[in-house]
Amino acid sequence: MLLMACTPLAQNGSEDARQRRLDMVERQIRQRGVADPRVLEVMRLVPRERFVPEDAAGRAYEDSPLAIGSGQTISQPYIVAYMTEALGVQPTHRVLEIGTGSGYQAAVLALLAREVYTVEIVPALAKRASAVLKELGYANVFVREGDGYAGWPEHAPFDRIMVTAAPDEIPQPLIDQLAPGGRLVIPVGSQGETQWMTTVDKTPAGVVERRTIPVQFVPFTRGKIR
Repeated sequence: MLLMACTPLAQNGSEDARQRRLDMVERQIRQRGVADPRVLEVMRLVPRERFVPEDAAGRAYEDSPLAIGSGQTISQPYIVAYMTEALGVQPTHRVLEIGTGSGYQAAVLALLAREVYTVEIVPALAKRASAVLKELGYANVFVREGDGYAGWPEHAPFDRIMVTAAPDEIPQPLIDQLAPGGRLVIPVGSQGETQWMTTVDKTPAGVVERRTIPVQFVPFTRGKIR
């Protein structure tokens, strides 16, 4: 596992926050079946309280999503860990994330991957996430403001792609930017209906899709936002 220079910053948080992180991993994540030791370890390290609004810091380790502004949320810790484990990131991988949001998921991925490229359509969120990630020392995360439907073709192909908002259908550009042998993890489904976490593997025999668990994510937003 890659342990970047940012790791000591996470460990140097308050003792209360550190203990809440440990409790979160044990009660909300490990006991629900997430077993990858690398995923459990990075979830113990990343200071989730730094990625939520200041007035919500005391709720950062609750078993629920939290509002982060602009109609967006930070996913509950279990879902972050579940998606990370499902993605199967290795230290040599280049990862694309669509939907930076708070930057928390990118920080988790950054401790597992070689590079993380993340796209956020809401300018205020992209700016804040970039600042927090930089402040904490996540030097292998690259944030871009823009429409994530098109992915980030300049840096494709990617070994792994994660999407943290739900489109009605899987964007074809993301499948196109997936490297051979690569995997995409994405929630799919319309608002108000059942959405399914879906894995997409690009195999020698073709693209293989598999539904896993029902979920509820904010909608995949397209177009320019101000």
